Order: sequence, then C-alpha cells, then structure tokens
Amino acid sequence: MHLHTEKLIGELQDAARQIRLDTLDMVYRRQAGHPGGSFSAADILAALYFHHLKIDPDNPGWAERDRFILSKGHAAAALYAALARRGYFPVADLEKWGHLDGHLQGHPDRIKTPGVEMSSGFLGHGLSIAVGMALAQRLGGPRYHVYALMSDGCMQSGVAWEGALTAAKYKTTELTVIMDYNDVQLDGAAHEIMPLEPIVDKWKAFGFAVLEINGHNMRQILDALDMALEIHSKPTVILAHTTKGKGVSFMENTAAWHGAVPNPEQYAKARAELLGGA
Repeated sequence: MHLHTEKLIGELQDAARQIRLDTLDMVYRRQAGHPGGSFSAADILAALYFHHLKIDPDNPGWAERDRFILSKGHAAAALYAALARRGYFPVADLEKWGHLDGHLQGHPDRIKTPGVEMSSGFLGHGLSIAVGMALAQRLGGPRYHVYALMSDGCMQSGVAWEGALTAAKYKTTELTVIMDYNDVQLDGAAHEIMPLEPIVDKWKAFGFAVLEINGHNMRQILDALDMALEIHSKPTVILAHTTKGKGVSFMENTAAWHGAVPNPEQYAKARAELLGGA
C-alpha cells in the first residue's frame, strides 16, 4: 500500500471541492440535475480521476486504461466535472450540459462523451456490466482494472445482486465495487424505503471482501483503493459511508436535494460554503 502525502491529500481535496463547485454551477445553469448524490460522490471521483485510475485523457480509447462505471448515472454532473478537469474535454463544455447540440447528456452517454464507459441511469445495472468488462480481458488482450460506483438505490435492485453473484462465482479480482452509501434517495431515507442492512454481512455472504470507510476521508479512500488491488482471492467492495449533499449545510442528509435546483439565494449560499472550505 502506498504512503499518501499531505500534499497529495490536499490536492485531491481541492479537486473534490472543484467538482462540487462545477456541479453546483451546472445544475443552477441548466435548472435541472442531481446535486445531492453528486456531492456525496465527489471525494471518491477526485481520488479516482486525479490519482488512482490508469487513464490517458488524450487517448480515451487506450486499450489498457482502467474502466470506471458510474452506475448511479444521475450523478452525471460530477462525472463530467471530473472528466473536464482531468482534460478529457474543455471545461467550457460544461456550460452546454444538456444542450441539444452538446456532447454532455442529462445522463452519461458513452457514444457522445469522451471518457464515459457506460451509458447509465437505470439503477443497479453498472455492477453486471462491470463484471462483464472484468471477464472480457480473460479472453486475451490488455489487462486493466474495473471500478463500479454504486448507490444504495442501485443496491435495492435485483440486477445488482445478480452481478454480485456472478462476480463471486468467477472471482473477478479485476473488479472493485465502490458503494456510495449516503442512505438518502429521492423519496426519503433509504433505510426506511428499502433497508439494506446488514449490508456488510450481505456483501460477505455474496462472496466479496469488504472494506468499510468514511467516503469523505481522502486518506481512507486512497488506502482502500490500494488495498483492493492486493486482494487476489475474491472481488472487493469498498463500502463508503457518505453524506448526501456533502459540503452544503442545507443540502446535507436531505432527500429534497436529490434532484432539486437551488434558487438564487440558495445558490449564492451554497457557493459561499463550498468556497469557504478552501
């Protein structure tokens, strides 16, 4: 496992803050989007795109690249922000999110957007597709690692657990699942709508190694990503406990901000809070 310096931790925290700021601007500008779940995933996306993933923004189709699957496709704004800031396309393109003549759709589109590996939005499907990608390299060709970011809403879907069963059967150690466990979804608390607990026991029963972390602690995120690569007997899930709407006080842990748009006063307050964390 690598030793991660304070300088690196600080740089990645800055990248996560920028992803949140870009997301806020995009949602406000478009008057549509999903800030809550985008903010909860920002630290994970920053760790992956600005440090951990083996990728080349100048060559998005590089055969040996790591694959990242955003199963929770409604968090597209955060993914687009990460891709733009990482150099896959100009940051100015974020201003055309959702435009008919733009390449950034409301949900990720692998045909239109450089760096997007899966057209997602149907919750739960990302894990099964990631398993397929992990297995594909066993047929020959370049080696790579696959990462699937799932929401708790994703894990309420049967297809997600079918993917987990398949991953365990074939011992897809080429796959790391990351669960953005913020416990809030569109209509309220996930544990009230469709409880997942005991989630650690479930993942273990399905044949996964489980690493449980604070999904906003950058050092824990990096350590878990490194550790997952050292587990060679079974697939790994990183259970990341996160906060819906992280970074904006009035959005945190509030279902109303799953897919809401701030008014001018709320936008100004949210931006000030995010900048205040610098």
